[in-house]
Amino acid sequence: MLNGGSGAGKTTIGRTLQSSLDGTWLLLGIDVFLWTLPPAMFEDAEGIVFEDGVVTRGARFLGLYAQYQLAVATLVAGGADVLLDEVLLGAATDQLRWREALGDNETHWVGLRCGPEIAGAREEARGDRVAGMARQQASSVHEGVHYDLQIDVGVLDVVQSAAAIAQALEERWSIGGLRRSTGPLEPSVPSAFASGRSGQSAPWES
Repeated sequence: MLNGGSGAGKTTIGRTLQSSLDGTWLLLGIDVFLWTLPPAMFEDAEGIVFEDGVVTRGARFLGLYAQYQLAVATLVAGGADVLLDEVLLGAATDQLRWREALGDNETHWVGLRCGPEIAGAREEARGDRVAGMARQQASSVHEGVHYDLQIDVGVLDVVQSAAAIAQALEERWSIGGLRRSTGPLEPSVPSAFASGRSGQSAPWES
């Protein structure tokens, strides 16, 4: 479980791990779920609303997301290795929701921390994110969350961060990987947090 705010590099780190860890890993998470939603659920109080850098989730959204979490748990229970690229907007509350959904499935919780100034600068440089979201999420998504590993992604680059995670997985589950320097990878799936998100086609429809 890779948890971090906007601009923390979760997807890029996830892709790096996916390309280098032993075995076949699925990369899932909040962006994958958002791509499945009908456009009408964006900017709807019952769905998901982005305003002044704050993301608000309605009851309809949370109900569907709970079902998505159970689907992920089913994949894991069936033997799939899964990397989750997450933004725990509810922090400790969202961690509890994931723990309940995953049940007895073992999870290695990784916090990808990035200072508000660095996250904000990345957001401005990209120009495709909701303004103010990165700074707002830099601390809020980590409040009360318990981790097995925490990484300052404002200090370590993508390869160093992925190597630290790979080492932790090897120590815990004997999963090898990242034996060589792979270099940063550009995510092949664009973020669903991008501006104009409700009007975009899913990557597989392009």
